[in-house]
Amino acid sequence: MSPPHDNSGAADAFAKPPAKDPKKKDDKRDEDLSEEDLALKQQLELYVERVQDPSPQLQSIALDSMRQEIRTSTSSMTSVPKPLKFLRPHYGTLKAFYETMPDSDQKKLLADILSVLALTMSADGERESLKFRLLGSEGDIGSWGHEYVRNLAGEIAQEYAKRQGEEAPIDDLMGLVQQIVAFHMKHNAEPEAVDLLMEVEDLDLLVEHVDKANFKRTCLYLTSSARYLPGPDDVLVLEIAYTIYLKFEEFPNALQIALYLDNMQYVKQIFTSCNDSLKKKQFCYIIGRHGLPFEIEDEMLRDGDDRETLQDIVNNTKLSEGYLNLARDIEVMEPKSPEDIYKAHLLDGRASAGASVDSARQNLAATFVNAFVNAGFGQDKLMTVSSESSSGSSTGNWLFKNKEHGKISAAASLGMISLWDVDAGLAQLDKYFHSSDNHAIAGALLGVGIVNCGVQSDCDPALALLSDYIGKEDPSIRIGAILGLGIAYAGAQHDLIRQTLTPILNDPKANLDIVAFTAISLGLIYVGSCNEEVAQAIIFALMDRSESELGDPLTRLLPLGLGLLYLGKQENVEATAEVSKTFHEKIRKYCDMTLLSCAYAGTGNVLKVQNLLGHCAQHLEKSETHQGPAVLGIAMISMAEELGLEMSIRSLEHLLQYGEQNIRRAVPLALALLCISNPKVNVMDTLSRLSHDADSEVAMAAVLSLGFIGAGTNNARIAGMLRNLSSYYYKDPNLLFWVRIAQGLVHLGKGLLTLNPYHSDRFLLSPYVLYHPRNI
Repeated sequence: MSPPHDNSGAADAFAKPPAKDPKKKDDKRDEDLSEEDLALKQQLELYVERVQDPSPQLQSIALDSMRQEIRTSTSSMTSVPKPLKFLRPHYGTLKAFYETMPDSDQKKLLADILSVLALTMSADGERESLKFRLLGSEGDIGSWGHEYVRNLAGEIAQEYAKRQGEEAPIDDLMGLVQQIVAFHMKHNAEPEAVDLLMEVEDLDLLVEHVDKANFKRTCLYLTSSARYLPGPDDVLVLEIAYTIYLKFEEFPNALQIALYLDNMQYVKQIFTSCNDSLKKKQFCYIIGRHGLPFEIEDEMLRDGDDRETLQDIVNNTKLSEGYLNLARDIEVMEPKSPEDIYKAHLLDGRASAGASVDSARQNLAATFVNAFVNAGFGQDKLMTVSSESSSGSSTGNWLFKNKEHGKISAAASLGMISLWDVDAGLAQLDKYFHSSDNHAIAGALLGVGIVNCGVQSDCDPALALLSDYIGKEDPSIRIGAILGLGIAYAGAQHDLIRQTLTPILNDPKANLDIVAFTAISLGLIYVGSCNEEVAQAIIFALMDRSESELGDPLTRLLPLGLGLLYLGKQENVEATAEVSKTFHEKIRKYCDMTLLSCAYAGTGNVLKVQNLLGHCAQHLEKSETHQGPAVLGIAMISMAEELGLEMSIRSLEHLLQYGEQNIRRAVPLALALLCISNPKVNVMDTLSRLSHDADSEVAMAAVLSLGFIGAGTNNARIAGMLRNLSSYYYKDPNLLFWVRIAQGLVHLGKGLLTLNPYHSDRFLLSPYVLYHPRNI
C-alpha cells in the first residue's frame, strides 16, 4: 500500500467551512446588481447619511434628492421600485432619526419620505403611511403615484372606523380624503373614490368632484353597488346618483332612480326641471312601462307641452296602436291557430291520437293557446272570425264547444285577444252580457278586466261595467267581476273599489272562493302600498275562517293578497308579520313565508334568502305547506341581480337533490321565476330533465316552467322540447294539457310580449307586472 498523503488542509477546508461574513454576503448581492443599480444604491445610502448630518442645508439637499428619486420611480408601479427596495434596510434608522429631529421643514420632508417607505415596510395594522402623511408637508399626494394614494385610502378607512368608535376628531382625515377623491376623479378611478367616501360616510362630497367627463361612470358604479348595500345606505347612494344626474341634466337616468326609490317628488322635480317636450314624452313612456299611476300637473308643463298627449302616454291609451304598428312593420299580423303552434305534423303518428282524448280539456287548452299567441292583435281564428268567412256564428260555436269553466276561459280570451284596445274589446265582449249562460257572462266580466289592464281612463269603463255584477248571487259571475276589477285596476289604489270590495271580505255569508279572490283583487289594486285598511280587512277575514276552511287550498290566496300589499317594501311588513303569528297554526307558517317572500321580492337580501333556505332544510310532516312559498321566495328575492340569480339556481339544484317531495314540486316554478322570459341553457336542461320526473306534479311544474322561461321568446329549442313532450305524454290528458299551455306561452304575442317584470336594463322592477304580466 502506498503511504498516506497529508490531506489535512483539504479535509479542513471541506469539513469546516468558514463562518459567513455578512459583509461578504452584501458584497455578493452588490456584485449581482448592474452598474446603474449599484450607483443608485450607493447614492441613496449617501443621502441617508447626509439626512442625519447636523447641517440643515445638507439635510434639505439630501431629502430633496431622495424625494426626487422616489417620485420618479413610483409614478407607475408594477413591482417594488428600486429606491424603495434599496432604502428598506434604512427605514428603521430614518424613523429613529425622525424622532430626534426638532420641528422644522426638514422634519416634514422626512415624514413624507417615511410615509412612502411605509408603503412596503410598515407592519400590518400600524398605519404608519397615514401617520407620517399627517405629520408631513401638505403637498400634492398624487406626485407619489397611484399605488401610494390607494394604500393611503385603505389606511384612512381603517383609521376612520377606529376614531368613530373612540369618538375622536376626524378633521385631519377629511382634509386628506378631499385630496385623494380629487386625485381619483381626475385619473379615471371613480370606483375607488366612491369606495373611500362610503367608508368615511361622506358621499355628498362626490357631487362637487364629478364633471361631464366622469359623471356617467361614477353614477353607473353608484347604482350598481347600491344592490349590495344594506339599508339605508342603498337609498343614500341612489339619492347621490340622482343628484348627480340632475346636475348634468341626464333626466331619463334620474327618472329611473326616482322610480326605483318610489319617490313621486323626485319624478315631479324631473318634469319641472326639463324644458324639452320630446324628453318629457320619453319620461311618460318610461312611467307607462313601469305601470305607475301618475297625474301630469300644470306646474310640470312648459309652453308648447300638450298635457293631454303626455297623460295619454302615461295612461297607455295609445299602447294598442303602437303595438299593432310594430306588428304590421314586422309582418306578424296574420292570426295563428293552435295547430300552427302545436306543429303535430313534425311528430310521429301517435301524437295525433291525443286530440281525441278528453276533447273538452283539449278545447280548453286550445282556448288558452289561441289567446296567448294572438294576444293584443284583435283577431284570431277561433273567437273573432268574421261572419263573411264562415257560415253561422263561429264565436258562439267555439264558446259552446267548451264546458262550464271552459266557457269562462273562452269568453275571457276575447279580452286577451283585444288586449289594451278598450273600445274594440268592449264591443266584442258586449254580446255575452246579454247571454243566458252565467259562465259566458262571468268570462265576459273577466275579459273586461283583461282588456283594460294597464290602461287608465278618465271614464273608468271597467268600473262602470263590473260594479253592477259584484252583488249578483251566482258565484261565477261575482268572481268574474271581482277578479276583473283587480286586473283592470292593478296598482291604481282606487278608493271606490276598496269601499266596494272590503265588505265582501268580512261578509259571513260569502263563500270562501269569493273571499279568496276578493283578497287577491285588493292585493293587486293596492300592490306595494302598505294600505292598513285593506291589510286589516284581510287579517280579519283570515281570523274568521273555520278550521276546516283553513285546510282548503283557496284559503292560501288570503295570505298572498296580504303579501301583495307589502310587495318590495321590506321592513314595512314587520308589524303585519307579528300579527300573523297569532293566526291558527294551520295557516301561520304559510302566511309568515308568503309575507316575507313578497316584502323582500326583488331586493336581493342575502340574509332573508338564508332564512328561507333554513326553512327548506327542515324535514317536516306531509301536512306542512309553508315550504312551497319559501322555495318561491328564494327566487323572488334573488331575481334582482345576476350574481344572486346564479347562486340561487345552484341552491335550488341542492334542494332538488336533498329536499322533501313538497319542496321538489316548487323548485321548477322557482327556477321559472328566476329566468322568466329568459331561457338560460342550464335552467332549460334542468327543467327538461324534471319534465320526465316520476312524480307527476314535479313533471307538470317543470313543463309549465319551460313555458315561463321561454314566454314570448319563440325559443326554437324549448318549442322542440315541448313538441317531444306532447308526443311523450299523448296518453296523459293532464300533462298534455300543461304541455299545450307551455307551447302557447313560448309563442306569447308571436314573440312581441314578455313576462319579465324587469325593464330599463334590468334596473327597475315593476311591481304591477311581477304578479300581473302585461308588458311589451
